[in-house]
Amino acid sequence: MTIFSKIIAGEIPSYKIAENDKFYAFLDINPVNWGHTLVVPKEETDYIFDIDDAQLGEMMVFAKHVAAGIKKAIPCRKVGVAVLGLEVPHAHIHLIPIQNEGDMDFKNKIENPTPEKMQEVCKAITDALCAK
Repeated sequence: MTIFSKIIAGEIPSYKIAENDKFYAFLDINPVNWGHTLVVPKEETDYIFDIDDAQLGEMMVFAKHVAAGIKKAIPCRKVGVAVLGLEVPHAHIHLIPIQNEGDMDFKNKIENPTPEKMQEVCKAITDALCAK
């Protein structure tokens, strides 16, 4: 069982952004930029391209919905998408608000993000997702 499966099961706390019956989105605890969110399938699959076509399409639609909330809540020009998948053997998509070149450089992590700031960012995004 991966760390992401434990997060989905509620065994490890997370800053949940959105969830449905197939996918779970939560803030990355080592963010590259404020609002850096991970989207994962609830069914544990290591390699994103091993997910069947229909579910991969649904995952991207779910990510698109989450990205819209991020863009509403976090000042940015766009929300970037990255699929790296080597650090945790559970397929996942990184959604990262970008304002300037270099905002998606994974070498530039936010130093010691506080729980208070993470909760503030989580609330801003979830509120934006709930707003009509």
